[in-house]
Amino acid sequence: QVQLVESGGGLVQPGGSLRLSCAASGRTASTYAMGWFRQAPGKEREFVAAIKWNGRSIYYADGVKGRFTISRDNAKNTVYLQMNSLEPVDTAVYYCAADLSFPRQLSRDFEYWGQGTQVTVSS
Repeated sequence: QVQLVESGGGLVQPGGSLRLSCAASGRTASTYAMGWFRQAPGKEREFVAAIKWNGRSIYYADGVKGRFTISRDNAKNTVYLQMNSLEPVDTAVYYCAADLSFPRQLSRDFEYWGQGTQVTVSS
């Protein structure tokens, strides 16, 4: 069992930056692949980024490549999403997810989910 808690969301102007954090609890949390997804109003949940349990393999959605960076600190059982050059289209609820298998880019393939954190990009 893995529990996930996201933090770091908020309101930011276009071009700004935010760093999301996802704290994982559970005895084997560091052995899980982690992913970030987002869901905008009226849209389906979409893949953003994923990282293997050891951090040695990473995937990004095309729309965030070069702007977002996923990383993890297994000593802290925390995964991060650094978001730079934010655009209004990035406005969404961002979710952290965990699964033992990797790679995974479909939301249905992730077993554990956080409650989400709102990111709003607006002037």
